[in-house]
Amino acid sequence: MRRRNFLKLAASAGASWATRPIHAAVSASQIPIIDAHIHLFDPGRPGGVPWPEPSDTVIYKPALPDRYAKITAPLGVVGAIAIEASPLLRDNDWVLEVAARNPVIVGMVGDLIPGTPDYAKELERLHANSLFLGIRYGNLWKRDLGVDSRNPDFISDLKRLSGYGLELDSANPDDDLIRAIVGVSDKIPELRIVIDHLPSAPIPPPGTARNEYWSNLRHCAANPNIFIKLSEIPVRVGQNVPKDPAYYRERLDIIWNIFGEDRILYGSDWPNSDHLATYADTLALVRGYVLPKGNAVAQKFFWKNSMAAYKWRPRSASQENL
Repeated sequence: MRRRNFLKLAASAGASWATRPIHAAVSASQIPIIDAHIHLFDPGRPGGVPWPEPSDTVIYKPALPDRYAKITAPLGVVGAIAIEASPLLRDNDWVLEVAARNPVIVGMVGDLIPGTPDYAKELERLHANSLFLGIRYGNLWKRDLGVDSRNPDFISDLKRLSGYGLELDSANPDDDLIRAIVGVSDKIPELRIVIDHLPSAPIPPPGTARNEYWSNLRHCAANPNIFIKLSEIPVRVGQNVPKDPAYYRERLDIIWNIFGEDRILYGSDWPNSDHLATYADTLALVRGYVLPKGNAVAQKFFWKNSMAAYKWRPRSASQENL
């Protein structure tokens, strides 16, 4: 799996930033949270896992709902959406089985390949499970949405996905993937698409490519069925990871101003996020950016917009009360 380059944009973020601590604001928040981007895997399963690799000493250990809940429940997280971390068909069923036993998981986004012979049968089978919310496709597992979406069978299968009321997650966006998403959304405007990790997406250098990149994002924003996850925000600068939201405000503001408060949602990228910061520090950073926008906006960001994007259903009392 191609992992994200966490140094992107660090050099251009600027040098003069506020230094006030953000933990006081974080502790005051009582807004419940649905985390729209976590990964579940267990390297101890027979046959192992395709990701992460054993050499990754930070996260190569079981990432399961009980550990996630122990970390996040004290921080106000009441539910999460598991995003595929494997191209293996059988792992869709494994994640669904794990989710079924753990109400903190409100749904999962799986891995299927549109345009392949078994796609329609597998999609119909998985769709019968209400926890199955959609599929992920992009810059993972040696796939290319731009190339594949030129295949009429691929587009037909994405229309089938939309017809079931399911969504499409992107995977590690760059300018080529954003361009491909524009093409898919133009062909299937009713398809709900969630673009992940946009804060860490590499921005082309000044010139035609950069202008096209921003134009394509604005084109995406014109479709009310396209959503954005503010996931993968922290970056390493030298030996440190800035924890002040002011450090990230400029690039987050650009995304926020393009897509608006109704189509941006929270995702942690746990446990991959542990490479840079603890869950508490990552959430504190995000809260420090969003909470000043007011309670109504924060409610949208931390749970309401994820319900609109994924159509997940509450599974516990803490979720029912949202």
